Amino acid sequence: MTALLFFVLLLVLAAEFVNGWHDASNAIATVVSTRVLSPRVAVLMATVFNAVGAFSGTAVAATIANGIVDAHAISLVTVAAAMVAIVVWDVLTWYYGLPTSSSHALVAGLSGAGLAAAGPSVLLWEGWRKVLIGLLFSTFLGFFAGVFLIWAIVWICRGWTPGRVRTVFGRLQVFSAVFMAFSHGSNDGQKFIGVFTLALVLGGVLPEFHPSFGVVLLCSITMGIGTSVGGWRIIRTMGMKIARLEPYHGFAAETAAGTAIELASRLGIPLSTTHTINTAIMGVGSSQRLSAVRWGVVGDVVTAWILTFPVCGAIGWAVAVVLAKLL
Repeated sequence: MTALLFFVLLLVLAAEFVNGWHDASNAIATVVSTRVLSPRVAVLMATVFNAVGAFSGTAVAATIANGIVDAHAISLVTVAAAMVAIVVWDVLTWYYGLPTSSSHALVAGLSGAGLAAAGPSVLLWEGWRKVLIGLLFSTFLGFFAGVFLIWAIVWICRGWTPGRVRTVFGRLQVFSAVFMAFSHGSNDGQKFIGVFTLALVLGGVLPEFHPSFGVVLLCSITMGIGTSVGGWRIIRTMGMKIARLEPYHGFAAETAAGTAIELASRLGIPLSTTHTINTAIMGVGSSQRLSAVRWGVVGDVVTAWILTFPVCGAIGWAVAVVLAKLL
């Protein structure tokens, strides 16, 4: 293992760590904000089931490693530049409590760095087609699934007392939070596993792309530590500032988002778990009246979403140019 490869692997783990601040926090934001689980228990649960989900398949990891940019046209410098872009952007948005997409930061950073290394031909349409499909999944499927589920719950429980509703869905939300954590691991957890394995291939340690048990475990633990250290800012924005959530709201949002994410994972589609759970919360919150959603907060979040692609692409390109000259 060369010094450059070791440095790049550390950058991948750093990006996975800050990913824990953002995307891994999505899995527990609603269950913490509704006070069904304490933050400590929720983080432990998310860490375990994120890891279980990451072991459930490698389709998304393969898309990230081989489908976004031509792996034969890039180098370890390209991967390093992309990781720097993710760390810079995630730290900046975390500081302001904005739940941006580490997934989109990863795709944009890789693409920007790849363009600096080999030009437009490095971009692969097949992988980008899946990213665009993922945008539709995370935006529309998350929102309308949330609306449908909350309407169904309200209709089914129309004769229940508020106390009974809270008790029943307080218990059910534990299961929906587990499902959300598992689905997050099956999609988002795989992305940095794919990049870590890609770096090992580019560095000559592995002859071909094949994520190992040790890589999956290392990335999962790193993401869990990131969630426990810095996830509260994102949890507060998602679980408390976008809309006021009760346990039945949280159950609907987590189930809707988890279902959309799991479907995407089985199709090898790398979607944004941040977008998915956020749009599901918006759908749940706006189901009774639009004013229930704090649209000013939503506007700030959407602005950060829009800026992720160009900003991370530009950072990835600039860092790749500088590193290429230095190295």
